Amino acid sequence: MPSPDEDEVEPIHGVGDQPDSGTPEGTSPSDDAEEARSLLEDLEYLIADARIWIDAEMSFQKSRAALVANRIKIVIAAFAVAALLAVLALIGLTVGLIIALTPLITAWGATAVVVVLLLLVAWFLVKRAALAIREIQAATRTDAAPEETEE
Repeated sequence: MPSPDEDEVEPIHGVGDQPDSGTPEGTSPSDDAEEARSLLEDLEYLIADARIWIDAEMSFQKSRAALVANRIKIVIAAFAVAALLAVLALIGLTVGLIIALTPLITAWGATAVVVVLLLLVAWFLVKRAALAIREIQAATRTDAAPEETEE
């Protein structure tokens, strides 16, 4: 059996490990080609991942938009039914007020009182809306300073 001193044995190298052949430590001429190929593969993987991410994001946004559209339909329908019921309730209140006031101030008098009250409320709401419109116009005007509004 030979002793280790008699025969020098080269160590077994891994796939990427080559014995030193005069190039900088740990590199060989073939390593540059492998690194370039590796970088190119990394870029290809990056592009593929970006495409997958974009597809996933588009799918998510589409499903979110569909959900929002569906919920908007429900909101519009609910508000329409609520507005209709509110109008019917106000009509019932108006008729009830006329009926309740008829014994006190005749049918024509009750009708006149209820109509005048409703017109006063409507006039107040129109004045408040006009004030809000003037405030909006003053806030969006760029050529002059905002005007002070009366309340």
